[in-house]
Amino acid sequence: GNMTREISSQNGGKINDEELIQQVLLRMGQGRMTLELSKKLIEKIEEEAKRRGKKAVIAVCGPDGNPIAVHVMDGAFLVSFDVAVRKAYTAVAVKMSTMELSKLAQPGQTFYGLESLDGGKIVIFGGGVPLVYQGNIIGGLGISGETGEEDHSLAEYALSVLTDLLG
Repeated sequence: GNMTREISSQNGGKINDEELIQQVLLRMGQGRMTLELSKKLIEKIEEEAKRRGKKAVIAVCGPDGNPIAVHVMDGAFLVSFDVAVRKAYTAVAVKMSTMELSKLAQPGQTFYGLESLDGGKIVIFGGGVPLVYQGNIIGGLGISGETGEEDHSLAEYALSVLTDLLG
């Protein structure tokens, strides 16, 4: 039908069933990060981190908050593994970046004390962002290794790349 042709033409006419299903699901708003897409995104982040001279742990989770892929760059801190996974989870759970959340989690703000709830899975410093496609959260990304600002900066870079990867 028309939809098939419209989708395949975007990929230069080459598309397999799996990709087609993924595209259709994305259009129906049930998109989620696949392992393949997660790996492509992580690869781009890793390249950028190296370019910046940073070592990080990069975690991608699905819209349910469950991890899909976690990469530990050589020389990254051990503690960063846990933190990266939690940042990805947090971004999906609160539907905003952990950087935004950190502002709202200050004393007197809406989410003050939030990080002590949910069994300590919530992280309130930069580096976590929801991955959004056509208005739907399809996953979360968590980056840990440097300061919250630096991690967040890498996460923002990732969002610009994700758009290209999703086409």
